[in-house]
Amino acid sequence: MSLKIKNEQTLLFIGDSITDCQRREQGKPLGNGYVKFFNDLSMLRSPEKKIAIINKGIGGNTIEDLQNRWSDDVLANKPDWLSIKIGINDLHQYLGKTDRAISPEKYHQIYDQLLSTTIKKNPLCKILLIEPFYLSLEKSKLSPKKQVLDLLPKYSQVVRDMSRKYGTRLVKTQELFLKILEYHSPDTLAPEPVHPYLSGHLMIAEWVYSALSN
Repeated sequence: MSLKIKNEQTLLFIGDSITDCQRREQGKPLGNGYVKFFNDLSMLRSPEKKIAIINKGIGGNTIEDLQNRWSDDVLANKPDWLSIKIGINDLHQYLGKTDRAISPEKYHQIYDQLLSTTIKKNPLCKILLIEPFYLSLEKSKLSPKKQVLDLLPKYSQVVRDMSRKYGTRLVKTQELFLKILEYHSPDTLAPEPVHPYLSGHLMIAEWVYSALSN
């Protein structure tokens, strides 16, 4: 499995808290999660390559927050490769009917605009999209977790539609985690459904590495 990123190229990760992972605090500059693990895997497997990795995750962000900082955090850095992982906060805000609610339709509209702008401004940039995920198997119709699981496919489908439209690489994160949950309890992967333990971050890093190697 050979990483497609070339020597001295730049890979920028952007997203919410799962990408952030304290990258502006004690985990600076890459955070303590999958971005850091990806960096470690790339050094282990392709030590001859010097890859500049930038983490621009911010906890609590929705896709609208990304839109509001896209010029500074993405376009200004002119990455060779771009990874986007966003959506679970959009879903939660929508379920909660807050003033920051991002419906699946609005999520689609903003995602489309961000990708279109990126390709126009940086046509050589290669893009990876990471679907949102939720680590639960809850079946009770009255459970808030079940409400999230029922709505999640609409947001995931937007990411798949964007990947198909723009010819990006894709990580079907929920689908991959569900394969793990066939054999292990959600509690072994995360203390709550949104933020995985380090083992979950390692899995994401491996899936990202695989997606950037084919």
